[in-house]
Amino acid sequence: MTKKESPFVVNRIKSVGYAFKGAIMLLRNEASVKVQFTIALLVTAAGFFFDISLNEWISQLLAIGLVMSMEGINTAIEEMANFIHPEHHNKIGLIKDIAAGAVFFSSIFAIIIGFIIYLPKIF
Repeated sequence: MTKKESPFVVNRIKSVGYAFKGAIMLLRNEASVKVQFTIALLVTAAGFFFDISLNEWISQLLAIGLVMSMEGINTAIEEMANFIHPEHHNKIGLIKDIAAGAVFFSSIFAIIIGFIIYLPKIF
């Protein structure tokens, strides 16, 4: 390995470490992420119980990943907005509402995916 390659690899490893740290912080500190993670564990267990197909697993995992990611982005936007403008401001409130709306959209579609997968297996 040349000297030029080493810093790149080291920096990528550090980046993964920072991302892992952020994921742990979300799980420890954000109630909404805790709820979403719990739901993710429950539907994963349901997937094993109902022996869902490969395509159903892919859909379910993509939905889980999307919702969890959107929750993280929403949290980051809220934290940044609070840092930039700690007191109440209508424009900051609008920004936070829009970010929360994105989480809402992903959650609704994840629920629809769950219904498509599990309702036929339950009934």
